[in-house]
Amino acid sequence: MVRIRVLVVDDHRIFAESLAAALAAEPDVEVSAAGSGPAALRSLERAAGEGRRFDVLLVDADLGGAMPGIRPAPPVQEVGEDGLVDGISLVAGVRSAQPAVRTVVLAEKDDPRRAALALQAGASGWVAKDCSLSRLLTVIRGVLRDETHLPPALLTGVLRELTAARKHRTESERLVESLTPREREVLRCMVAGLGRKAVAERLFLSPHTVRTHMQNVLGKLGVHSTLAAVALARRAGVGPVDLTPPTRILPEATTSA
Repeated sequence: MVRIRVLVVDDHRIFAESLAAALAAEPDVEVSAAGSGPAALRSLERAAGEGRRFDVLLVDADLGGAMPGIRPAPPVQEVGEDGLVDGISLVAGVRSAQPAVRTVVLAEKDDPRRAALALQAGASGWVAKDCSLSRLLTVIRGVLRDETHLPPALLTGVLRELTAARKHRTESERLVESLTPREREVLRCMVAGLGRKAVAERLFLSPHTVRTHMQNVLGKLGVHSTLAAVALARRAGVGPVDLTPPTRILPEATTSA
C-alpha cells in the first residue's frame, strides 16, 4: 500500500495532535506534527535527507512568527504591516524549497483575500479547520492528483482578488517601464533593502546622485515613500539586486613597444 506522508503544522498543540491522531487512523496515511514554521522546515529537510519526503503539508493560516530567510508571498492588493509572516509565508518557502510537496491551508474562517494570497504563494487548497475528516481526506488525496480545492463560497471572492491582482500588476509594470535603466537598477537596490549610502557604494555613484535617482523613481512611480515603491516593484515582478559584492573591472594596462 502506498502511504501518504502528511505533516500538520499548527502552533496550537492540542489541535495539531488531535488532527494528527485522526489522520493516523487512516490505513494509508502516515502523519507527523510540527508546532512552528522553523520546526516544519527542519522536519522537511530531515525527511528529504532520509529519502522519505512528505507529500502534503497542512498549514495553519494563522501560524505565528516570521520565517527567517523566507520572503513573504506577494500581496494581492498592498503590502501591509500585518505582514504575511504567517502560514502563507511558510507555503511560499516550501514551494520554493520543495516544489513537489503539496500544501493545504487550514483556516479558522473563510477569507477571499488571504485564500488568494495562499494560491499565489503555491498552496493547492484552502479548507476550514472545522471541516469533517472525510472532507479533509478528500482534499489531501485531491491535491496529490494536482487538483486545487477551495470552498464553493470562496470562489467568487478569490477570483475577484486574483483579477484585481492582475490589474495592479499591469499598472505597476507600466510605471516601472517608464524608468531609465539606471533608475531600475536603483529600484532593485531599494527592493533589496539597501540605503542611499549602500546603493552609492554598490553602483559607484555619489550619495547625492543616488538621492536624485531615488527621488526620480518615487516621482515616476507616483508614490511618496521607499516602502510604497518597494511594494509597487514587487507587484510588477521586480526582484532585488544580487547582494554579492560587486567587483570593479579595471582597464588592462598597456605597454609601448
